[in-house]
Formats: sequence, structure tokens, C-alpha cells
Amino acid sequence: MEDQYDLQRFVEAQKPVFDTVCAELRSGRKRGHWMWFIFPQVAGLGCSATSQKFAISSLEEAAAYLTHPLLGPRLRECCRLVAALDGRSIDAIFSYPDDCKFQ
Repeated sequence: MEDQYDLQRFVEAQKPVFDTVCAELRSGRKRGHWMWFIFPQVAGLGCSATSQKFAISSLEEAAAYLTHPLLGPRLRECCRLVAALDGRSIDAIFSYPDDCKFQ
């Protein structure tokens, strides 16, 4: 399968930390440095090399991410984990500046 948007960069970045990401989200507090490749943001919002590497540059790339057989389900699972945290604000879960990135 052709990877027109190099989505493999997300797969590789998530591989060693995804279980930890889920555990942190279940606990209600992000502690690691994984926001860029778990909840990617739109290109142009971040200035760091990491944010630029993992930025989504078009609606087509976003659609490809969501329909990817691994990345789409992982994103939905992480969103479900956040939504299940009744009574916790996004600021309490992610803190600054990651709270601003979670839209």
C-alpha cells in the first residue's frame, strides 16, 4: 500500500509509547511527551521541528490518517479515554501548552 502522506512516521513514533499513552489518559493526567503524534495538529500551528514533522497538512491527509487501519482506531480510542474522564478539564488532563492543542 502506498503511503502518500508518510503516515508511517506516526506509526513508528507511537509504537514504543502507545500503551503508556493509554495508561496516562486513563489516569487523567498526561505526563509524557507524545501529543504531536497521538493528537496531531494542523500544519502551521507549531514552530518546533517535532510539531512540523507530525503536522497534518491537508484535509486529504487528515482523512488518510482517520482511515488508516492502525492510526484511526488509536485516535478514536484516545478520544474515548479523554471523554470518559468525567469531571476533569482538558487543562487538568493535558496542562499548557498541550491543552491548547487538544481541540
